[in-house]
Amino acid sequence: MKENEFLDTNRKALVINLDDKIYGSFAEIGGGQEVARFFFQSGGASGTIAKTISAYDMVFSDTTYGNCPNERYVSEGRLLQMMDKEFENLVNVLGKKRQKSTQFFSFCNTVETINYKKDNQAHGWIGVRFQINPESKPNEVILHVWLHEKDRILQQNTLGELGVNLIYACFFHYKHPNKFLKSLIENISSDRIEIDMIRMTGPELDYVDNRLLALQLVKNKMTSATMFNRYGTVLQPSDVLYKKNIMILRGSFRPITYAGFDMLKNGFSLFKEDVGFVKEKTVVLCEMTLHNLLNSGDFDEQDFLDRVDILSGMGQNVMISNFQEFYKLAIWLRRFKTQNIRMIVGALTFRNVIDNKYYTHLKGGIMEALGNLFMKNLKVYIYPGRENEKDEIINTGNMPMTDDVKYLYKYLVSNGYIVDIKNFRQEVLPYFSHLVLKKIHDKDPQWETMVPKYVSDFIKTKRLFGYNP
Repeated sequence: MKENEFLDTNRKALVINLDDKIYGSFAEIGGGQEVARFFFQSGGASGTIAKTISAYDMVFSDTTYGNCPNERYVSEGRLLQMMDKEFENLVNVLGKKRQKSTQFFSFCNTVETINYKKDNQAHGWIGVRFQINPESKPNEVILHVWLHEKDRILQQNTLGELGVNLIYACFFHYKHPNKFLKSLIENISSDRIEIDMIRMTGPELDYVDNRLLALQLVKNKMTSATMFNRYGTVLQPSDVLYKKNIMILRGSFRPITYAGFDMLKNGFSLFKEDVGFVKEKTVVLCEMTLHNLLNSGDFDEQDFLDRVDILSGMGQNVMISNFQEFYKLAIWLRRFKTQNIRMIVGALTFRNVIDNKYYTHLKGGIMEALGNLFMKNLKVYIYPGRENEKDEIINTGNMPMTDDVKYLYKYLVSNGYIVDIKNFRQEVLPYFSHLVLKKIHDKDPQWETMVPKYVSDFIKTKRLFGYNP
């Protein structure tokens, strides 16, 4: 096989079937045995398949894998139970006979396809535990996928193609994570699936930074957004956001200044008064758009990780998205049946949100955009702003705007959709990230007074953003 040779799904399955070292099991729940079917149909399956199983009945499933975590059969927890059981069983049964010459693998998925009424969101968890060398410790790849086709048979076929691509990538692309990612959707158009989470771990995969992998999902348009927690663990968005109260702050965070810190602190105080606070039902996110990460068409990976490390060190969850417009972010958040959404927006930024010129591509113009943004469960918290210390402080009362949006804006304010953050530190308002960067580059020590001490210490220790004492 040539290095850059394109292979369709059946050919990939055949290549694996004809490799006498690769041998494993398939456990598929919910969508049928679609991945195993491709290997059977391509020929030579006896060289690859040790066992297939579909414990579709919940009693059989629990008997085989144990009680289901949180009673959710389509979940990462259930997938991990399946992978643990299947790989252990494979090695225990066949290890003595084949371990010196075989790279064992177990492919598992647990999937919800579209129902008869077509009123559910079809999705699934998919994973492979596999050996790169005989008798070696296994590696693991886990991903979450949304199936967008409106027909169960089409979804099953897509699931089968994705599974073959994943197994093939595990054995032939594991050294090249970006190529690994792109190969997952070979033969599959982007409107059929969305992969919003992937995690790679193991002895041969310990070089992979899963945060960069998550960022690549957004950059490659395989998903609209991805997120990870304060510890750098990649998260599946619906697991984090489903039926939660969400507070989100958008920015470049390059770096976060005292103004950004004040937005988070006082915005959260208002948030708790507004919606109440239950820790298990509350999520706070710092969000960066892909646009803020790009530089001349590409992004600096280390610069991205530096920003994330600073935010993580402050205990913040981080989200990366391709939503430049606020209303698109709001639409996306609502797909998870979120309870309350609160966006903290600086007054200087909000001037653009209510500017007609940014919505000429919409049939309904600004009315359509704001209609999608301001629904019953969303409010915008305005953090006051000014360009410099001599300027008037801008808030909801003196927000600059054109006459044609003035009455629409007044309606939103009077009905509580747009609210001022009243407790704020006036002296930090002009502390913009781009000014901090300029002072760092100019070796002006004043930059240290514009960011929290944790941030300045981190920048100096790691020599971030061009810092050079």
